[in-house]
Amino acid sequence: MYNHVTVGSNDLEKSRAFFDAALGPLGMTCTPSEGRLRYTGDGTVLVVLTPRDGNAATFGNGVTIGLRAESPEAVDGFYAGGMANGGICEGPPGVRPGSPFRNYVAYMRDPEGNKFCCLWPNPEYAQGMVIKKD
Repeated sequence: MYNHVTVGSNDLEKSRAFFDAALGPLGMTCTPSEGRLRYTGDGTVLVVLTPRDGNAATFGNGVTIGLRAESPEAVDGFYAGGMANGGICEGPPGVRPGSPFRNYVAYMRDPEGNKFCCLWPNPEYAQGMVIKKD
């Protein structure tokens, strides 16, 4: 269980447009404060901030932040909102071929290059993480 996730931004205004549009369909809202954006919803927190050390914000190679959605439509809204506000497609919404759990997911990078996965867990397979047998 995590308490919060933090990603860096070089342009908080651009990041706010992206995250407001992408996270709104997931029920997350923003509380901005000096030098940061704080998104909350369903007991989770995502912080977007300018790095304190004054260096440029960069993304971590191999790092993906996974966000849970309440429906496939919320995944679609996450993707559409983010893509309309500077998102970079890493995999459009849908069930991934060969996915053992048959979850509905979308992958996208924010304007700074941070990679996000939005996932709706298929209820048939989410219980106990049962792998689908083809």
